[in-house]
Amino acid sequence: MSEASKVQAAYGAEQIQVLEGLEPVRKRPGMYIGTTGPRGLHHLVYEVVDNSVDEALAGHCSEILVVLGEDGSASVTDNGRGIPTDVHPRTGKSALETVLTVLHAGGKFGAGGYKVSGGLHGVGVSVVNALSEWVEVTVRRQGQVHRQRFERGAAIGSLRSEDQPDDENGRTGTSVCFKPDIDIFTVGIVFDYSTLSARLRELAYLNGGVSIVFRDERESARSPEGEPHEETYFYEGGIKEYVAYMNAEKEPLHPEIIYVNAEKDGVSVEAALQWCVDAYSDSILGFANNIRTVDGGTHIEGLKTVLTRTLNTFARKRGKRKEADSNLAGENIREGLTAVLSVKVPEPEFEGQTKTKLGNTEVRGIVDSLVGESLGQYLEFNPGVIDMILEKAIQAFNAAEAARRARELVRRKSVLESSTLPGKLADCSSRDPSESEIYIVEGDSAGGSAKQGRDRRFQAILPLRGKILNIEKTDDAKIYKNTEIQALITALGLGIKGEDFDQKNLRYHRVVIMTDADVDGAHIRTLLLTFFYRYQKELVEGGFIYIACPPLYKVERGKNHTYCYNEQDLQKTLSSFPEKANYNIQRFKGLGEMMPKQLWETTMDPTTRMMKRVEIEDALEADRIFTILMGDKVAPRREFIETHSAELDMTNLDI
Repeated sequence: MSEASKVQAAYGAEQIQVLEGLEPVRKRPGMYIGTTGPRGLHHLVYEVVDNSVDEALAGHCSEILVVLGEDGSASVTDNGRGIPTDVHPRTGKSALETVLTVLHAGGKFGAGGYKVSGGLHGVGVSVVNALSEWVEVTVRRQGQVHRQRFERGAAIGSLRSEDQPDDENGRTGTSVCFKPDIDIFTVGIVFDYSTLSARLRELAYLNGGVSIVFRDERESARSPEGEPHEETYFYEGGIKEYVAYMNAEKEPLHPEIIYVNAEKDGVSVEAALQWCVDAYSDSILGFANNIRTVDGGTHIEGLKTVLTRTLNTFARKRGKRKEADSNLAGENIREGLTAVLSVKVPEPEFEGQTKTKLGNTEVRGIVDSLVGESLGQYLEFNPGVIDMILEKAIQAFNAAEAARRARELVRRKSVLESSTLPGKLADCSSRDPSESEIYIVEGDSAGGSAKQGRDRRFQAILPLRGKILNIEKTDDAKIYKNTEIQALITALGLGIKGEDFDQKNLRYHRVVIMTDADVDGAHIRTLLLTFFYRYQKELVEGGFIYIACPPLYKVERGKNHTYCYNEQDLQKTLSSFPEKANYNIQRFKGLGEMMPKQLWETTMDPTTRMMKRVEIEDALEADRIFTILMGDKVAPRREFIETHSAELDMTNLDI
């Protein structure tokens, strides 16, 4: 019998592997939390916090405490009703143990204990239990304190219950303390404070009136007096305060934030809107059941539709547009708009690769109807506000019309070839965007080295002359008349600002910013990032933007040489040499100083290079920082620099 036949014969029922309980989670953790890297690690905290937020959504919780422990643990405590502890009829175990050890057990399915619930993936606290070294749960409920410990998903002993002490009389809630399993998260179990604080702040804005306290008890975060670092996020005004925070460094067109809060067919819609004078793009944040819908969805479509229709109706009613005039486009109306839209849907349907696009078709019409009614009433009673919004929209429309011919120049005839590609572009031979990458470099000198050192098959080079336009404070007409901006738009196949992003038109799936390691290079890099974020934010959110990391130094000793990418690398290299050893240090002030071969082997060779992928963990903070650093107002920028300069080592500042 052949080997293949033996294998075939041996394949029977006994070869079918059955994973019991939480075994599948530990076997394939990526299926449940996306990744076992830092993002998955922080997702564990979000899952537990989301349970407490669901209690708040149901009206039973007003305080949530999140604590990072010195031992690498995290705990989440709320003042909700407490997880039920009576025996579950199907499992024969307590409801608490059932929730912690059975996948998809909870009060969020069918007509259970929650009308709506959040959760980034809805995998539940059982997955947190499965992927933790240990979990300790304390429930205060009905005058008793219940405790149980779990290790790597398994219950250790049974539920222990005792009467509440007198000083806790009437107190209810749940506390979940867990330590992620280092066997699962092999990259480490160090929680990042800023990552968690961004999400907790966001949740506090989205759930007005709920207090979220975040405490870091780790030694590294303690004050000189030994006190733990603690912040409280509490926003009575909810998403209205969210918009106010986003616009803090901008000049509002109208002081009062337009607010909508209504419900229809079980779907609640909450929206806050404010237009700003000194902004030339919109910033719309969408949420569904507290989940940030990065890829939009039916709720965002409904909002855009109703804004366009309502404001065009008012434009004609107030004589701003004549009968023969065309309607204002959606992007004209939304210019300068900051908006937060939060919907709560009983049975949310998420689409897209990242599950961050709302797909419920009924939500589109509900948002359209509710926002349209409330917005219409507000504008009827505030004619001054609608006139200012329309005036800005008409200015945007006129600027767009003035730039129409320039815009047409940047429209590609096809994805693969175009007669209008900029002459300075050294394109690659590949026509497959998924394997192609473009390096954006400053000046002809660096461009020359890059062109000679690249792999022409899949690497394109686009040299830019000087510093590009700061589009944070520039209208569309100037953008499309700028030669360097036109070259960027055309080379990448970006299309028109304000239009929906179409990945099929993108000519390269890796857009690499490669600038000199000096102040001018950093400024150019910031201007480019501003352009990508404000012109077509989906490029950044989709992970298409990278930053090259060229070396700062070349250390030669005899016939050997080492490239050092930062000051620490240099000191480590020098410390490895024997005392009064002879060596030579070359400092690369610009990419043009590097020979093509050097540039290839250090910065462009996929097998040896280092690149940073630009990602956005906190859209709110990204938007605010771009406004501060690149906007019109000098005072906020000065304050930002003065505040953060203390965090930087200024001893070797390159100016």
